[in-house]
Amino acid sequence: MGAVNADTWADVVLLLVLAGAGLLLVWCARATADGRVGRNQVAGIRTATTLASDEAWRTAHRAARPLSEAAGWVLVAAAPVLFLVDDDAGLVVVLVAAGLTLTLTVGGLVVGTRAVRREADRSL
Repeated sequence: MGAVNADTWADVVLLLVLAGAGLLLVWCARATADGRVGRNQVAGIRTATTLASDEAWRTAHRAARPLSEAAGWVLVAAAPVLFLVDDDAGLVVVLVAAGLTLTLTVGGLVVGTRAVRREADRSL
């Protein structure tokens, strides 16, 4: 068996961080959407609109779930790719995955907030 060098360990750590963060995002998207995680100051979409009530929280997270979950799956999918490419391409993979994750997360925020506002308008 060959020696494991520092680059290999760095790749393993990065893979675990990316995949772990992705799985955490997926879990959080699901748990906030189905009510296992209620209003809080740590996880989920935390804006004045979503924190206004338990119903606003649930409405926002149900609407945001597809985009929020996709954000997590992007990181999970990107993680093993790091073993298939050289360091320069690996940097591109990480940056693209981070950009997509940010875009999808912000998209979920927008969709969720709009859903809460639509519900509020209907109840007037």
